[in-house]
Amino acid sequence: MRGCGTRLVWVLVLSLAWLGPALGGEEEEDEEVVAEEEEEGEVLSDELEEEDGVLVLHEHNFARALSEHRLLLVEFYAPWCGHCQRLAPAFAQAAAALRDESSPARLGKVDATAQTALANEFSITSYPTLKLFRDGNRTHPLAYTGRMDAKGIVGWMQRRAGPSATLLQDPDTAAAFVGSQDLVVVGFFKDLESEAAQVFYEVAGDVVDMPFGVAEATELFEAYGLSADTVCLFKKFDEGRTDFPVDPAQGLDAAELTQLLRVHRLELVMEFTNETSDHIFGAKIPHHMLLFLNKSSSGQLELRDGFRAAAGTFRGKVLFVVVDVAGYGADVLPFFGLTPADAPTLRLVKMENNRKYQMDQDVFSEAAIRTFIQAVLDGKVKPRLLSAEPPEDWDTRPVKVLVGKTFEQVAYDETKNVFVKFYAPWCSHCQAMAAAWEELGERYKDHEDIVIAELDATANELENITIHGFPTLHYFPAGPGRKMVEYKSTRDLETFSKFLENGGTLPEEPSAVPKPPENSTGREEPLGTAESRDEL
Repeated sequence: MRGCGTRLVWVLVLSLAWLGPALGGEEEEDEEVVAEEEEEGEVLSDELEEEDGVLVLHEHNFARALSEHRLLLVEFYAPWCGHCQRLAPAFAQAAAALRDESSPARLGKVDATAQTALANEFSITSYPTLKLFRDGNRTHPLAYTGRMDAKGIVGWMQRRAGPSATLLQDPDTAAAFVGSQDLVVVGFFKDLESEAAQVFYEVAGDVVDMPFGVAEATELFEAYGLSADTVCLFKKFDEGRTDFPVDPAQGLDAAELTQLLRVHRLELVMEFTNETSDHIFGAKIPHHMLLFLNKSSSGQLELRDGFRAAAGTFRGKVLFVVVDVAGYGADVLPFFGLTPADAPTLRLVKMENNRKYQMDQDVFSEAAIRTFIQAVLDGKVKPRLLSAEPPEDWDTRPVKVLVGKTFEQVAYDETKNVFVKFYAPWCSHCQAMAAAWEELGERYKDHEDIVIAELDATANELENITIHGFPTLHYFPAGPGRKMVEYKSTRDLETFSKFLENGGTLPEEPSAVPKPPENSTGREEPLGTAESRDEL
């Protein structure tokens, strides 16, 4: 699924994993509409109907669907949700693929804005939300954790329809399995009924883009030089094999094993390409060390040696990535304030808040790179913050145009109440609310103590404020203390005005099912466009 903007802009990809739930908007109930439909007899039947191979579910046929299908993956969607609309073709394609394979798994969908009883029962707070129901059990559905595309959905469901790991019974079958792909995971357990083995099966069910095998035979332990329960990652690059021994006392932890596999499945130094980008960001390694170079220059290519030599020290903490400024990586350069002429150069990115760190002078030796990275990890290096130049007329328009250099003096002016829109030029949600924001500026242009402003958060960075989605709206009240209030309500002129007139607050209007704000699809646009469940 793709949001606003291009797939390649670094900030748009790296922030997805930390996105929160969808913004709520105007909170009105649809109970009267549903009641009218029921009176007309439109949704009273428990018959199971389909649209594009996907079961259309509601409160009257939901129980029947659970009873007739051992594995049922249900999408809870909103008709107005752009992400739901973009998911629909992939969801239908996955449904068709599962039918073609005669899989026991089926896909269904629920309009959560109309079927409020189901939305409440399953705690639906954002769209789309996917849940797997197994063996007719509706009390403990499993949250979908796979990729939001047809291949990801099919693979995730296949793992749950059959054994998640292949049983390897002798050295020949084990050798064939290990050599079958570039990455293979094998769990060696002396007792396949043990708790650790069950955790391994659980992880195998979630990590669907790698084949998993399992071995119990003594001869296989001997063949691979093992004496105790161990998870082995076999790979046709770097060191070739990485072992994760099972702690006899602690056993296996699913989250820890999953993260270890994410980290060690990657090459020690990755090149940023269309094929590798999902793996780079999916590993959730807290820092990325980037070498920007032009691959057409042999002299610059030689710099990879020192870069690679430094990488092993920080495995799991820092991911080393080569970015070709003349190739796939060209489009990420603006995020770093770079041009192709700046290569070769190094940057370190802290993924939690997108802070970027730069050497005072680029030095490409192993020792220099290691020293720089350790200094950043130890908090001894300050980030380099981007800032555009303020336009000459920045304070003459009703909506003041802020940049990184001018933000502090305006937002924290103790005599002003400042309402700031943090936006991205490419964001459709920002574009949809632009007119309302301009009208707000016009309405309050003559108020001495109220300032309406905006800041392009793709070109400007702030030391103490991290923007995770577009648009983000923050209110900075007058007075001491550098206070900040995040605005999370409906994005229209009148609600903005009520918020300002009430001193930066609005009365709570609780609702079980979020509704779309006006001038929006009902969701903050994330800082990312990678195909990811968190984006949707």
